[in-house]
Amino acid sequence: MAVARPSTKIGRIALIGNYPPRLCGIATFTADLHAALTAAFSDIAIDIYAMNDSGAHHDYGPAVTCEIAQDEIADYHAAAHRINAEKADVVLVQHEYGIFGGAAGIHLLRLLDRVDAPVVVTLHTVLENPTPEQRVVLEALARRASRLIVMAEKGREILMRVHGVAAERIAVIPHGVPDRPLVDPDSMKPRFGFQGRRVLLTFGLLSANKGIETMIRALPAIVARHPDTLYVVLGATHPHLVAREGEAYRDALQALARELGMADNVAFIDRFLETEELLDYLAAADIYVTPYLNPAQITSGTLSYAVALGKPVVSTPYWHAVELLADGVGIIVPFDDSAAFATAIRDLLDDPARLEAMRGRAWSIGRDMLWSSLARAYVTICEEAVARRPIRLALGARGEIEATPRLDAIERMSDGCGILQHGIFNVPDRAHGYCVDDNCRALMLMHRFEGALAPRADELANIYASFVQYAWNGEKGRFRNFMGYARDWLEETGSEDSFGRSLWSIGVTAAEARRPDLRRWAQHLFDQVAPHARELRSLRSWAFALLGADALLDIHPGHGLARVLLTEMGERLHQALIAARRPGWLWFEDRLAYDNARLPEALIRAGRRLGRGGMLDDGLAALEWLCARQRNDVGQFRAVGTDSFGRPHAQPMPFDQQPLEAWATIDASLLAFGTTGDARWRDAASTAWRWYLGGNDLGLPLASFADGGCYDGLMSDRANLNQGAESILAFQFACCAIARLANGEEDGEEQPASVAVS
Repeated sequence: MAVARPSTKIGRIALIGNYPPRLCGIATFTADLHAALTAAFSDIAIDIYAMNDSGAHHDYGPAVTCEIAQDEIADYHAAAHRINAEKADVVLVQHEYGIFGGAAGIHLLRLLDRVDAPVVVTLHTVLENPTPEQRVVLEALARRASRLIVMAEKGREILMRVHGVAAERIAVIPHGVPDRPLVDPDSMKPRFGFQGRRVLLTFGLLSANKGIETMIRALPAIVARHPDTLYVVLGATHPHLVAREGEAYRDALQALARELGMADNVAFIDRFLETEELLDYLAAADIYVTPYLNPAQITSGTLSYAVALGKPVVSTPYWHAVELLADGVGIIVPFDDSAAFATAIRDLLDDPARLEAMRGRAWSIGRDMLWSSLARAYVTICEEAVARRPIRLALGARGEIEATPRLDAIERMSDGCGILQHGIFNVPDRAHGYCVDDNCRALMLMHRFEGALAPRADELANIYASFVQYAWNGEKGRFRNFMGYARDWLEETGSEDSFGRSLWSIGVTAAEARRPDLRRWAQHLFDQVAPHARELRSLRSWAFALLGADALLDIHPGHGLARVLLTEMGERLHQALIAARRPGWLWFEDRLAYDNARLPEALIRAGRRLGRGGMLDDGLAALEWLCARQRNDVGQFRAVGTDSFGRPHAQPMPFDQQPLEAWATIDASLLAFGTTGDARWRDAASTAWRWYLGGNDLGLPLASFADGGCYDGLMSDRANLNQGAESILAFQFACCAIARLANGEEDGEEQPASVAVS
């Protein structure tokens, strides 16, 4: 029966998890949760987003709105778009590490970072000793979710102690159970041919961690006193186990029963049952047994069902059992101890009065765990999540914010080797080491700092230059890119992009470094590297290499190799633009991706350097076309979101937006301003600059002016609060460019060193 609704009404829930006919406990839970929510709140629409395991497809019913293939990133993006399009009020995730793709299921975050609605996550597993990958995923989920739901107090304790999650962000809601009357087991036994037997039952997908062999070894001692004992092992073998080794585990258990002379006292029922039939089997059991081998099981749906139907339980001390079986509901015995199981079960069978008392206590406890109660608790949490969702801030009154370059955040991310790639919030993350891409950017940036910051910037430039030098693999004619924190290269050759960026940074250093020795080093390395650039085949690598050659020509106009490289790369880019453009699509390829503004910037520089008017005009036209697509409905800068990648001839998607795009647009727009004198390009640069300050879709500042840091991106409902090197460097490049503009260095006019926020 539907219940009265809380004050903050929600109309639609996107429920993500496994779903029948997929055979697993998460699928059963998701289906039961869906049924409970629908029964209790008939006015809420529940959309199921069903996870498919690798290479599998299931014949879902109409309840399933969308399928997500475990390893297909595009499916996660499509699901996020569908959730937004359906205007779900909240996203409710059933989380287990094994059901989502990527390291420890990290692909799930690609979906959650793209949905507008608040997120609530039910954690079916909470690990006391997670792997580094599992820790990264869970803590990212904790940051994204409005609330985390666990099914036992032990889960709350681990989240607080191991992951530092605040207690108020965790809800404990026991596993849901059906509402069934308490019945005499003997009344149900004839249905299954169990009459006259003392029935011990274990059910669930069969796998080695269930400890079934422990119970089979206990049977001889039990049967010696109670010959009518029947141990029922109910459930199909786990599909993943079948895929790996067939029915070897079940065969081994059956062989063990025969070896012990217990073949007539063990019944293997190899089926995955519908819930009602499963409950009938449970009702026919005298004692429920869970001989699990692993203590780190935070919840067991099978145990919850058994207690709710009034079953006395004998179990090993895994976490959920220790909590649920307190107060005389069951008996706890040590792990892998067949003798202890035999003693506990014999004693119960010897004492019918004790057995009956435990049955009543168990059934009574189960009344607090009914699915109807769970549904009400879940909806209350979802309502609270909607009420607390972040408000999209509107920009306040017009104000002025100084574009003041700072070194603080850069130094925080740097050590004697170079600049680290990633941060967890504003703490450098050593686990991901370094890359030449970021060290190239850092090297170029150091030449832009002026005044009191220049001496320290020159010291840091030497560190970043050393990294770039070490990255050069002359034998391969390529730069390495990724280096572990232990300073071991993780590859012999990096991407073409990393090659192009490296050449760009070398050319800029040769032209702009304050120290003559650093300029000499850069020109020397440029001469070694540049001949290999002609082998590059990707658009952005051409653009980066061209930018490096153009910078070198600023200081050495007669440098033949740089001019050849600029000419060749400029022609390649121009021909790509001519070949790809079509009515309404004035771009270099059939899709928008990353670092977009670098392509027209490079073409403008080539046209200007070579005196080719057609090339210059086409570069300006492409930049104008791009800028028109990098605007939201109120004229703010909207970086092309990563969701846009791989979508031919499509309008760009808005999230997630990266700081790199705003910097690239500022650079390209200021180049266009300096080339044409047209003030609209100065305005385009200022608009992109305001993106960092809060002039964006959410009205949220990305920049941290206290130390010059920058958040890693703008998601659909918040800023990504991690601060990686790429983001920090992009913002500092933007600060330097806007400061030069404000000081009149681009057009010769002195202006105050500030830019309006709105």
